[in-house]
Amino acid sequence: MTREYDKLVRDRIPEVVREDDETPVTHRVDGEAYRDRLADKLLEEATEYAESRAVEELADVLEVVAAIREARDVSSEELEAIRAEKAAERGGFTDGVVLERVEE
Repeated sequence: MTREYDKLVRDRIPEVVREDDETPVTHRVDGEAYRDRLADKLLEEATEYAESRAVEELADVLEVVAAIREARDVSSEELEAIRAEKAAERGGFTDGVVLERVEE
């Protein structure tokens, strides 16, 4: 039985598949194709977290963010500085504010 995925997976997934006596068919991407696959993976993991609210899925989101940061050659300190600057300018998401509309 063949199952189709065509998605970026964690580096050890082919090994895990082989351990289950199955044969993974893979290829590697780099450059812009890799960054595109990471963006798709971020949406996938964020959707999985939104649907399940499982902390394990949130950890997957962070793993993808770390990979994107590395692929973009952005240090964790630089990313944190950008996050803190935006929070200082516009606030965070801790107060639960919902914008219903803006009236003129």
